[in-house]
Amino acid sequence: MFERLLPHMRVNTVYEINVDELHARGVRGIITDLDNTLVGAKEALATPELVQWLDFVRSRGFQVVIVSNNNETRVAKFAAPLQIPYIHAARKPAGKSFRKALSVLGLAAEHTVVIGDQMLTDVLGGNRMGLYTILVTPIAPADEGIMTRVNRKIERFALIRLRKKGLWYEGETK
Repeated sequence: MFERLLPHMRVNTVYEINVDELHARGVRGIITDLDNTLVGAKEALATPELVQWLDFVRSRGFQVVIVSNNNETRVAKFAAPLQIPYIHAARKPAGKSFRKALSVLGLAAEHTVVIGDQMLTDVLGGNRMGLYTILVTPIAPADEGIMTRVNRKIERFALIRLRKKGLWYEGETK
């Protein structure tokens, strides 16, 4: 049951993702969460480092779409200056938003990755759709909303079970 919460890859930040390796495997699309994945939940705009990373990713031939459970005002304010398409109020892990993102990208699941900071939304939703999932360490966990904090408690319980089954090891990234 908890195996669906296992990401294919774990990294501390998006900057640790080897995009050339993903490209070599045929990946051309990135579905990414916003809050605590790309920037802290209370940061309105992209950092210069993130802008540079996004430019690099796109220069390598990747398309990017943001899929966020947050409201349109928040997501649009962040995505518009970057000219990145987005899906707001996504209700992840529901498959509808992931299917819509694949449609926006014009790609099949096998050519797309999901990057996010939550096992119960990003990883579960991506795994259910057959997407390659990458879990990042949350950027600013102290700034999370009530639902995310509830999800984190459930994640901690799931991690205990996954460790007991020998499926999760601390310090194991990439």
